[in-house]
Amino acid sequence: MAATTGKRSPTDGVIESDVLVIGAGLSGLVAASVAYAAGRRVAVIDQEPEASLGGQAHWSFGGLFLVDSPEQRRLGVRDSEELALGDWLSSAAFDRPEDAWARRWAEAYVHFAAAEKRRWLRSLGVKLFPLVQWAERGGYGPTGHGNSVPRFHVVWGTGPGLLEPFLAKVAEGVSTGRIRLHFRHRAATLTTAAGRVTGVGGEILAESAAARGAASSRTVVGNFQATAGAVIVASGGIGANHPMVRKLWPHGTAPEQLLSGVPASVDGEFLAVAQESGAALINGDRMWHYPEGIHNHSPVWPLHGIRILPGPSSLWLDATGTQLPPPLYPGFDSQGALRHIVGSGHGYSWFVCSRTVALKELALSGSEQNPDLSNRDLRLLAARLQKNAPTPLRAFLEHGIDFLQAATPRELASRMNGLAGNSRIDPAGLEALIRQRDLQLETGLGKDLQLAAVRAARHFASDRLMRVAAPHRFEDPAHGPLVAVRLSVLTRKTLGGLQTDLQSRVLDGAGVPIPGLFAAGEAAGFGGGGIHGYRALEGTFLGGCLFSGRAAGLEAAASV
Repeated sequence: MAATTGKRSPTDGVIESDVLVIGAGLSGLVAASVAYAAGRRVAVIDQEPEASLGGQAHWSFGGLFLVDSPEQRRLGVRDSEELALGDWLSSAAFDRPEDAWARRWAEAYVHFAAAEKRRWLRSLGVKLFPLVQWAERGGYGPTGHGNSVPRFHVVWGTGPGLLEPFLAKVAEGVSTGRIRLHFRHRAATLTTAAGRVTGVGGEILAESAAARGAASSRTVVGNFQATAGAVIVASGGIGANHPMVRKLWPHGTAPEQLLSGVPASVDGEFLAVAQESGAALINGDRMWHYPEGIHNHSPVWPLHGIRILPGPSSLWLDATGTQLPPPLYPGFDSQGALRHIVGSGHGYSWFVCSRTVALKELALSGSEQNPDLSNRDLRLLAARLQKNAPTPLRAFLEHGIDFLQAATPRELASRMNGLAGNSRIDPAGLEALIRQRDLQLETGLGKDLQLAAVRAARHFASDRLMRVAAPHRFEDPAHGPLVAVRLSVLTRKTLGGLQTDLQSRVLDGAGVPIPGLFAAGEAAGFGGGGIHGYRALEGTFLGGCLFSGRAAGLEAAASV
């Protein structure tokens, strides 16, 4: 839903409001809608054209972390706030003095996810797909990283469906004249008076016809000044700014090639502006990038990559053909796998499986790669389960440059080496690995922990129906041909950010709130400057935007 006509107002050079929101992504829209509902005049500025209203959330799969939900209970999942908080804290592994506020945000968010979150969303008209998914399964014991139970709830309508109620509320505000949207406005400075943030200054960019997500021009055609009683920074993270990602990558070990899982506008540049004005910007080395990226065969933005959401059956091999160690199976610990792969000295890895596994388990993340869920199309959803359905994954299997198929392991190894431009995969070694794996399967028991994990996963109804193929021999012609997928590192989320207290007030280096300045979403590390610590449990990024955006909108409105 478009909230304005996109035409520039003659008064765009001077913007006045009670609450000013920097960024028109999910957290910014939530903050704006909440501040408007509280009776405030709101201005939203964004450097992109109106076509990109909603930001990254539009492209998302729409996964939400919920605890002890009716959807879980209907599937026989027994969850609790205590269990979820234990999983969160074990995964986050907070270990820095500056993590104090992040931990408090984590505790508050888990309580929100176990109590009010689902009711609030349902009151806004947001519905959930009934089959809960199991992401980040862990595998390090009861006190290690991972979700003890499935908690990944997909919005019926994916990311666009989650945006709908907030776009509608903002559109209502626009129609009443109490919300104004200013596209192609790039904030460059914070302004202050008497120790309080009073607005921003910046540049007006040339009008752009760039489609949603596509890179837009940075031609400057003017300047603007915005004043407000409170400013909310919701400008997002750094995922498309590869030089910054490389600079902040721990120990400077970023791989040579990176794909972008976010549009080019996700540049993180305003974070430095806030830091220069005294805001505490923390945990920059904590990032959430994925090792399971593939090249989009129809790219929208530069280096456009798609993440594979894998089931547990594929063999995961490094660039030399060596299997990743337990518990680094697909879907168990993405950051552990990422560190292992990059630590091997190579920036890519491989999934190897049968075609049957590929078609059932290699789901693609994102709204555009799941048209059945995004368009709420029940017929298309039912077709997904049919053997020869023309799914987006099948299109990648046939046309994606990272997908290879072959009748035998040796032939597959040859094609893998051809794609990589080297001879790192030993054909005899790959053949032996696949055949030993198949021998373990035929025992019905065996010593292979990955096969045990596959069998265990199929005890859960959602996995058995949609996500995990019945165990079978990879070399069985009935399940062939063999498939290899080259995986690249895909940039995505910033886990650190501007440090905030539980009222979303931005703190300075001494831990004191900066009057008039608030932050939400990825710019705030989804709360506290890093609510996730070192690892996320998935479904927590959109939810973090909702939770922190609502807090920022309420508190900013109350402060003026």
